[in-house]
Formats: sequence, structure tokens, C-alpha cells
Amino acid sequence: METWVSVMNESSDIVADWGPFGAPLFDDPDARALSRVGVVDVGSNSVRMVVFDGAARSPAYFFNEKIMCALGAGLSETGHLNPNGRVRAVAAMRRFKQLADGMELPRLTVVATAAVRDAIDGPDFCQEVLRETGLTIHVIDGREEARLSAQGVLLGWPGAYGLICDIGGSSMELAEIDNGQVGQRVTSDLGPLKLKDIKGGRRGRKAHIKEIVEQLQTEMGPQRDRLFLVGGSWRAIARIDMERRGYPLKVQHEYRMSIKAAQETAKFIETSDLESLRSDCGISSSRMALVPYAADVLARLVKTFKPQDIAISSYGIREGMLYEQMSQRLRDRDPLIEACRFAEVKDARLPGFGRNLYDFVLPLFSRADAQKRRLIKAACLLHDVSWRAHPDYRAEMCFENTTRAHLGGLRHSERVFLGMALMYRYSNKRQGGRFKALFELLDEKQKSEAEILGKAMRFGAMLMVTEKVPLGKFHWQPRKRQLHLTLPKAHEDLYSEVAQSRLNSLVSALDATLEVKIRG
Repeated sequence: METWVSVMNESSDIVADWGPFGAPLFDDPDARALSRVGVVDVGSNSVRMVVFDGAARSPAYFFNEKIMCALGAGLSETGHLNPNGRVRAVAAMRRFKQLADGMELPRLTVVATAAVRDAIDGPDFCQEVLRETGLTIHVIDGREEARLSAQGVLLGWPGAYGLICDIGGSSMELAEIDNGQVGQRVTSDLGPLKLKDIKGGRRGRKAHIKEIVEQLQTEMGPQRDRLFLVGGSWRAIARIDMERRGYPLKVQHEYRMSIKAAQETAKFIETSDLESLRSDCGISSSRMALVPYAADVLARLVKTFKPQDIAISSYGIREGMLYEQMSQRLRDRDPLIEACRFAEVKDARLPGFGRNLYDFVLPLFSRADAQKRRLIKAACLLHDVSWRAHPDYRAEMCFENTTRAHLGGLRHSERVFLGMALMYRYSNKRQGGRFKALFELLDEKQKSEAEILGKAMRFGAMLMVTEKVPLGKFHWQPRKRQLHLTLPKAHEDLYSEVAQSRLNSLVSALDATLEVKIRG
């Protein structure tokens, strides 16, 4: 569903030097301006502050804190913000302002969504926050909320297309994305806090949901591509789906569900003891109270729109606010590659060597498509960032860190592939029986390719002296099962007994014969 074709605005000589991924941008002035960005999302259910830091195109979460205030609770009946929630929200804003000052953030951007925009006392709440903290709250309408949420998805999936569905406490927004652009968008009152107040019990609520979703479909038209789910209630349902399926990788971002799975999980929630389910899945009580309402919405959504599949996005309105501040040049870059480059510069012993290593191992994967090449590139950039770990645990740590890292643009199977390749980079054999269930997310061909990549990097690391001298050149003939290696004379002394042993392990993984030549 996604494509990773970088838009190259750089000069041809830079493109030729750096290959299809282009020169890194995190040291560019545009990128440095975004090195630390603080945003606050005043939602109907929670108030959250996030400070982004790190690689410009795939930033790390330097700070991330939410307070469950339930500002929108009871709004449908009273027309006012929840009084207790308002007190908590103002206290949270005072705390966030002091934290922002301590971090010396250039500014803290604050937006408020459905509860504040719908409440009679919404303007008064904004004035109170301004008096108490000096922070201006920008109250956005539903269409703008949909646009920012869609941009958050594009931060993680630049080539994504489909339908974004962002559910908050008091509203639900839909937006189309295609070719890196946000298309038509709509908003509705299908937030769990409002659904709780619908008259007629569950039957009345389900009838209301059906009516609204059908109206949304009329406005949006056919939407048969991927459905991207944004919001805490959706992520809670994803956790429950993982629990129901016994899914081994507990990373919500890019988690996939079929229509059938979503419907089965909605039914599972309906028939389960919610307190036991909450405990088993590690969901907060306040969030779990909203899950049954969101599950009813999800069941109707997939029945009406019939998407091709469903993906959970951990990126939403806050990431969309960061995306808003990026130049198009930054937006067009691959978030995975940029994050890995940043990690290499920050943590590798010889920054820049990953590019040489990529050129060295790529002939072993001559038939790899663009999606596979970016994984190979990412592995080469990360191949040395864990060198500080204890040697006995380095391989396992590489796998664990990679499969659970906060990286955009990675399917779950790709996380495991990348982790397994880096595991083999530090170990001649597959480590860790506790990871066995995760290995099963790959087929046998993918496991073999990960082993070959890891062992090629393991050998290439033996030649890691300088990034200025090419490592050598592989010539791989898969039909004849013949591997030819040409090494420069400058590396003759590096081709030691240990290096030869590592090369032989690669040859064994390829089921090949070997010829080595050293040329001056």
C-alpha cells in the first residue's frame, strides 16, 4: 500500500554520491530548526504534552506525558466542560508550561479539539489558561483536526493512501490521504464520551452510530483502501486484538487487522468481563470505560466502508503539528532511513561506514525491490550502534531494541527482519528462544535473507578501518551458487583468520562455493 520513492531535489552529483536515499538532512538548517518541538493537545479525554527531539524526519519522543482529564464528560447534557476535568486540565497546563520553560523550548504550541470548541465555557477555559500560564490555546474545528491527524499519519507513512479515522473523546474525524496529500475530510459526534449519553441503551446507540456512519460514507464516497486508525481508544482495541490472537509483538504502530478480525474483536469485547480484559491487556480504567463504545463504532465502520485492511497508527494530531512545520523537502524523505542515519552519527564508532557497508553487501541482493533495499540500508546504518553493550548480550539486545524501537515506516514483519539481520551481525547463530514466536512472523525465505544480510555485515565489519577506502566487491551468481570476492590490496592484512571464518559462515548460509582475489 505504501511506496518509498524519495523526491530528489538535490543536485545530480549528490544523488550519485549518496544513492537513491539522498544525502542526510538532519544537519541541514531546516532540520536543526526542528530539533526540539513542543506541542500540547487538549482533547476531550486527555491533555497531553509531547516534545519531539532528534532526527528531523523521524524524531524521538524527548518528553511525552498525558493527564486523563475527561473534559468532555457530560458535555452533551450540560453544555459545559466537566468541572473536575477543567481543574485538572488547568493544573496540567501549569505543569507543562513550567516543564517547557525548564527545557528552554522556543515555543509550546497548544491546540484544543471537540470538547473545548463545543462547550459554552470553552472560551472562558482558554482565557483561564492564558491568565495562569501565558499559553494561547488554538481551538481548531473538526476539519482542521482531521487534516492534522492525517498529516500525522503521513509523518510515519509518506507514501500512504487510504482513509484516516481519528477517534477522540467527543468526536471522530475522517480524512483521505493520497500521494502525500490530504484530501476531503469530515467530522462527526461519534466520540465515546458523547455516545455514552445517547438515549435508548445499546440498541439506540448502535442505531445512532449506523445513521451517522452511513452519512459519512455518503459524504466521503467509496473508501476501499487501507483504514488507518488514530486515537487512544483504537489503540486499546488493538491491544485487545493482540491478546485475543496471542500476537507476539506488542508494538501498536503499524499493527494490522483484517475486517474479520476487527469484527471478531468487537464481539470479543462485548462478551468479555471488561475488568479482567483491562487487567490482561494493561489498559487504564478510564480508557477501558470507553472501549465498548469505540468497538461498536469500529464494527459499523468496517461493515460500511469495507476497507482492504486496517492499520493502527500511533501518530496523530500531535505528529501532524510537527509535520506542519516541516519543509516539503523534509516531508519527502524516508523516516526510517533518516532515523537510522541519525543513530549512526550519534552512536556508531565510525559514522559514515554504513554507506560503504551497504554498497558492499548489496550485490548479494541484486533482485531486491526498493522496499527490501531500504531495509538493507537501514541495517547497514545500524550495524555498529550497539557496540557499547556487553558482548554476551549484544545480539539479543540488537533484536529487542530494533523490534521495539519507535520507528516509522516499518511493518511488523520488517521490524523482525531488521532485528534478525542485526542479531546475525553480532552472532553466528540465531539467539534467544524467547524470540521464537517473533521469528514466526517471517517466512523461511525472509529468515534466510536476514541471516545472509547479517553475516555479510558481520564479515564487512572486519574491514571497518576507514570510510574512505572501498571494502571490496562481491559478485554473486545465485544459479551457479558461486560467490566471488575481490578485496583491495590495502585490506590484505585485515583478511585475517577471524575474517575468513566469518566469510565462510556467509558462504555456508548462501550454500555456495567461494573464490577470493586480492588486487592492488
